[in-house]
Amino acid sequence: MNHILVVDDEPQLLRALRINLHARDYAVLTAATGAEALESAGRLAPDAVLLDLGLPDLDGMDIIRGLRAWSSVPIIVLSGRSTTTDMVSALDAGADDYLTKPFVMDELFARLRAVLRRPGSEDAPSTVTIGRHVVDMPAGTVTGPDGPVRLTPTEWKILTLLLATPGRLVPGRQILREVWGPQAEEHGNYLRVYLAALRRKLEPNPTRPRHLITEPGIGYRFEP
Repeated sequence: MNHILVVDDEPQLLRALRINLHARDYAVLTAATGAEALESAGRLAPDAVLLDLGLPDLDGMDIIRGLRAWSSVPIIVLSGRSTTTDMVSALDAGADDYLTKPFVMDELFARLRAVLRRPGSEDAPSTVTIGRHVVDMPAGTVTGPDGPVRLTPTEWKILTLLLATPGRLVPGRQILREVWGPQAEEHGNYLRVYLAALRRKLEPNPTRPRHLITEPGIGYRFEP
């Protein structure tokens, strides 16, 4: 049974999340302040954290950074802050996903299942399947139904970043920074071009991608 730490100071939402988590066979831990959240996470080691950013004592961004200083626990932000800047800041700080309030419970649980499926770095598979293609990570090769698929070095770097965290949203600025350097963080057009090329090579239907997903204005994710 997975243990989920829910951090929110809204009693009604906390109660609704607790009921829905229990109904889906999750164990629930709760915290109404940032201090409680950090103490509970350190003491109880939850399998995932659902985190509101607007807490009475600490800003949620500080909690994300505090957790990331020692833990890789998946963090899904649940926040009323809906601007792209807030979303990107939370993801850059180390959150795995971001949902704005109000949200649909079914979507929340789909995203929770996705982050819980994500393997730890020590369990990362050596091969990954994308549709009918097999990516051999150590060998740096991709094989499709018609044989080898050639990726450019840049395409390979981008794909590696996405495959490293299945189900997790990777901020576009992070990809730009790691592939092209800090000076490229504002050049999102680079990524659009390369993701389109990757989809043409790897997706069954490039116009309706199932595995290399865009979160408009935020980043990209690999869905197994």
